[in-house]
Amino acid sequence: MYLLAEEGEEPVTVYEYGVRDCATVFFYTTVAIVLHGMVQEHILDRINRRLHLSKAKHGKFNESGQLVIFFLLLFLGGVYILSFEEFTTQPSSLWEGYPHNTMSGSVKFFFICQLAYWVHALPELHFQKTKKEDLSRLLLHITLYLLHISAAYLLNLTRLGFVLLVVHYFVELIFHVCRIFFLIDEDYQRGFDVWAVLFVLGRLMTLTMSVLTIGFGLARSDNRRLDIATGNFNTLPIRVCCLTVVCLGQAWMMWKFINFQLRRWREYILWHANKKKQLAPRPKRELGCENGSPRIGGAIVNGKRGKSL
Repeated sequence: MYLLAEEGEEPVTVYEYGVRDCATVFFYTTVAIVLHGMVQEHILDRINRRLHLSKAKHGKFNESGQLVIFFLLLFLGGVYILSFEEFTTQPSSLWEGYPHNTMSGSVKFFFICQLAYWVHALPELHFQKTKKEDLSRLLLHITLYLLHISAAYLLNLTRLGFVLLVVHYFVELIFHVCRIFFLIDEDYQRGFDVWAVLFVLGRLMTLTMSVLTIGFGLARSDNRRLDIATGNFNTLPIRVCCLTVVCLGQAWMMWKFINFQLRRWREYILWHANKKKQLAPRPKRELGCENGSPRIGGAIVNGKRGKSL
């Protein structure tokens, strides 16, 4: 913690990361576990009992319910913090003045909460009795979050990481809200169309801001050697690694997104074809037939031959 002050202004308290952050993350991890249990017991379980969801939908509903609350709180908190920071009014501040080895208390708390939440998600896989088929997907999901957040925090890219997290959490919030409505009513599809547009825009914004900040902005003040003492990691190999991780991550997300949309499209085509079959008029019976029995040499009444006319 430091106090910074310019001439004629009051001192401002800023923070930097250190080893003691591990203890802080551990403390908020236990808080997150307690809050997770309270939300599950007092909110999600009560809703599940009223909706009478199947076992297959029960786990997905709990997952989306927890993430909706988490994403909503952090998105609102991120927007509130952005209103006081200069990230939005001066985009060049994302790379100018690097290394950004100090941060305000609110930004530091935001990152601590991110790390604590995704660390707490690991033991929750055991507490929630996650199915084996979902375990690998959730582990990969949690690992990617911890990797990206930790890299932005430790490499002093907190400004860029903060903005990208707020954008990403907003898109994920819309998806999980739509997923909850879909689990309640499978005919609900409109929200996914809105999410699809926001998802593509979010990926484009992430790539644009990452390339602009890391590829062009930081390249102007390139360092030939790594300076860990001052927290300056602005070297060519590290910038290439960061851009590679970001681009591969966005490409993987787009690949999953395209597969998801193709699956939705195939299901819609199949549903539409089945609906046409149900609404199609029945074919007329052949002339001279009644009750499916042919007329041969006389009238058929109740399946018996009558007198010919």
